[in-house]
Formats: sequence, structure tokens, C-alpha cells
Amino acid sequence: MKTSVLSFLTMLIVSSAFLMAIMPSSAADYTLGIFGNANMDDIIDESDVAYVEGIIDGTNEATELADANGDGQINGADITQIEMIRAGEEDQLIILDDAGNPLTLTMPIQRIIVLSADCSEVIRCFGVDDKIIAIDSYTAEDVNFFPQFADLPSLGSSFHPDCEAIIELNPDVVFAYTSVKEEELEDKLEPASIPVVRFSYCKVATRDTQLRTIGYILGESAKAEEIIEFYNGITDPLVEALGDLSDDDKPQVYIECYKEYRARNQRSGTHPMVEISGGINIAQDLDPLGSGTTFEVDPEWIIEQNPDIIIKVVSGSTVSCGYDVDDAEQMRLAREEIINRPGFENIDAIKNGRVYLITSHICDRSCNAIGIAYLAKWFHPELFGDLDPQAIHQEYLTRFQGLDYDLNEHGVFVYPPLEVG
Repeated sequence: MKTSVLSFLTMLIVSSAFLMAIMPSSAADYTLGIFGNANMDDIIDESDVAYVEGIIDGTNEATELADANGDGQINGADITQIEMIRAGEEDQLIILDDAGNPLTLTMPIQRIIVLSADCSEVIRCFGVDDKIIAIDSYTAEDVNFFPQFADLPSLGSSFHPDCEAIIELNPDVVFAYTSVKEEELEDKLEPASIPVVRFSYCKVATRDTQLRTIGYILGESAKAEEIIEFYNGITDPLVEALGDLSDDDKPQVYIECYKEYRARNQRSGTHPMVEISGGINIAQDLDPLGSGTTFEVDPEWIIEQNPDIIIKVVSGSTVSCGYDVDDAEQMRLAREEIINRPGFENIDAIKNGRVYLITSHICDRSCNAIGIAYLAKWFHPELFGDLDPQAIHQEYLTRFQGLDYDLNEHGVFVYPPLEVG
């Protein structure tokens, strides 16, 4: 693909970062990175045809995404390609994935390999389970949440998959994390003409655009809009209710990720969740020159910051929790460990009993709008007394995951349990 595509993507990233800085909620606007999105909005429609006609006529400025068929020219062939995309009849689709890679996909997509539980969960939202032909080991191990994938081949970990097995299965596309090293995937799969689509599924700001892109890839654009409407139906009322709060009305929040004293900063997926929920992340400015999403802090720093609320993000690898657990005892013990840390007895969060645990299942995945509902309830109980995050979670499992799973009977996702009303 043309070198200028990468320069164009850089422009998009810079402008998106600016929008993120000034907009605290999921309203931040990202361009749909599909060639054919000529006017660079969030959908491919008749306005893109009109825009390309304007480029041809000399009345509109050319954009990289206007080159819908990727041949280096903008002409009538691009209008034909846009019309085919709109009708779901295109033979190929060129996208920019989350890692900034321009990829050409052969359409329609019929054979999918997913290399993370996050990918599996997102793809299942679209109702195309029958197109998944193989999974990663993490998805395979989560049999309660992914029962329909139990008989599929397992191709190893998300970060070190069996690429020889992938090549033998000959998928149309492989979905993977952004952070997997290229030598583990592209370097091995590109010679076999197997495209790798990378997305970071836990970022609120890019979620809607990514879902729309996946919708186009899967030929399920209408389903993408349904999922987006569900998520925004959770967060938009929260943002509206919290819109007039001053910073003085917002709790100071310490977010600890998995390990002790690992604070999540503003690059983390949890940071915007806290902002949308009406809180202030006390660690947001830590590690300003780095690239990580967490930063190791000294216990004394936490004590000095005196947060109003402590949030601990946990996973099943360290604390018994999630869909295959019904006993919250380990969550209780993990909370007690925080409460009993030396010197923490003087922290307001400890004194007021505002220490909460939340699992990665509803925090570090694309469905983190569910986690946002829990945070809002914890942060502002006076505003959200009737909010029922568990009911939202149940609707998600039934409507989008197709699971016969009763949250009243099974699962541990937060601690202490919420009281509604």
C-alpha cells in the first residue's frame, strides 16, 4: 500500500488524541478507516459517492480513503467500488486496522481464526459463530463462556500462536491483539497471503469505529450499529446526568491493575471509564514520557494522595472470579488485603468502605460499558440508585452473546455485590 497511507493515519491519530483530550466520553470522533470512506466520516454511504464525484470534478480535495480500490488513482472505478461496498457485493475490502496497517481482504469473509478471548467475544456479538474455525488457548479454556467453541482447534496462546496450523487451516482472516509481535504473526502468515487484522478492543474512544470496521469486514454493518446503540445506551445517560458536575464533586480514584501498586494512567483503557463515570484518576499523569498503561507507585504516594475510592482490577489468573466461579470468597480476601495494607487505614477510601473489585471480563474487554455502569454506581450512588448494572450485563449475555446464563445464579464480577434501589 502507498506510503502516504501511513502519513494519513498519523494525522488521524493526532486529531483523535486531541478529541480525546477535550471530550470525556465515548463521543470522541474517530474516522472509519476503510478505503471508500471518501469524506472520512463514520459510514460509507451515498455522500462518499458524491465526494468522489467532487474530487473527479475538481471541487473536492482528494483523500487517501477516496481511493476505494487502492490502485493509486481516484476515478470512476472508485465510485463502483463504493457502490459495491454499500451493497455488500465487493470482492475486496481495504482497511486500516488499529495498528495502522493497510490490509486488503478478499470478500466475503467465510473462515475466521480468532487469537484472543476478546476477539472471540466481539465476533460472537455479530452472530457469525459458524464462521470461526479455530481459536486461541485462552478462549478454549473458558468453556463456560464459550461453550460453542469447545470442539474447535486450539492454536496456542494469543502471543505465540501455532502459525503452521493457521496456514494449514487457510482462513480468510485472523483477528489478533495489536500488541502481538509481527514476527509471531505477519512475518509467518504474509507469505501464505493470510491477512491479520489487529484491534485493541478495550479502548472506549475507538470502540464504535472498530465495531463499524468489523461490521464491514463481516458484512454485518446493521449488527454493528445495534451493538453500538446498546453500548451508547448505557453510557450516554450517565454522561448527561454527570455533565454539570464540577471537579470538586467528583471522587478521586486510585485504579490498581492486577499486581499490587500498579496504577493505571491516562493511556489505559480504564482511565476513560473513570472519566465517563464521573471520577478523577489520581494516576492519570504518571509516566508522561513512557508508553505503558500502568505505572508502579510507592504505597506512601497512595497514602499521600488520599483517594476517595480504590478500584482494583482483577483477573481469573490471580483471583477466582468470572463466569466459571460462583463463590466470591477470593474476591473478599483480595479486598481485605487492600484494606489491611500498612498505613492505608488513614485513607478516606478505606475509612468509608469505598474499596471495590472489578474483573477484567467487564473492564478490559469491548463490553466495558457494563463496567462503566458499575463505576458510576459506586462513584455517585446518590444519582444512580436505580441503575442496575447486573441487568445490563444480563441483557448483553442473552442478546449479544447468545448465552443461557443466569447472573442471579452464577458468576462473580464485582465485589462487594451491588444493592439496587
